[in-house]
Amino acid sequence: MIVIPAIDLKDGRCVRLAQGDFQRVTVYAEHPASVAAQWQEQGAERLHVVDLDGSLAGSPRNREAIRAIIGAIEIPVELGGGIRDLETVADYLDLGVRWVILGTAALRNPGLVREACRTFPDRVILGIDAREGLVSIQGWTETTAHSAVELIRSYADCRLSAVVYTDIKRDGMETGVNVDATRALAEATGVPVIASGGVSGMADIEKLMEVAPSGIIGVIAGRALYTGALSLAVAVRQTKAGRNG
Repeated sequence: MIVIPAIDLKDGRCVRLAQGDFQRVTVYAEHPASVAAQWQEQGAERLHVVDLDGSLAGSPRNREAIRAIIGAIEIPVELGGGIRDLETVADYLDLGVRWVILGTAALRNPGLVREACRTFPDRVILGIDAREGLVSIQGWTETTAHSAVELIRSYADCRLSAVVYTDIKRDGMETGVNVDATRALAEATGVPVIASGGVSGMADIEKLMEVAPSGIIGVIAGRALYTGALSLAVAVRQTKAGRNG
């Protein structure tokens, strides 16, 4: 299991939202590429980037910031937000993104997910953002009646790389990861899961490490890294030791 630092982009800046609320924004840096380089220097093995403006607009809005991030680091990048057609998928992969994350499209346009998986096998991640187990879409502004498990199972025949599972109520709140729900999702679907939402410190990383054999391959950390509640260097060292042990 690896720890994946998050960079959320809004108006070209590095920000964090509280519980997915676009009215509760904290700006952490004016130059996201510098933040990306910082996380790489501290040992990050992968970076999670989200175009928040794009997630609402339905099309890319922070492409130049994303280009700058990719140019500043050597570690692979997974990217989500506003990716709603195959042309955008192809463009981002050509730009140097390693994995694209499809969220809203998973419900609104399942044909796109299937086509993207066929065209770019193992380079598509399904982004599942949920409140009380129900999937939310359109930049977390719309909650659906679909369960996370049933949505993932509907793509069982696709060459997905992984699923990013975000508990929206915990995201940006540092209240602790929903370990039980994340483990249950991994066990129920058999798809590798990346946990997201609520990381408050090293204790959360350790809890996830204990259940990692269920199929949890990573955890995304955001606000806790920016506030200093979690040291990326320490987290990387501990998770590497766990993998090697």
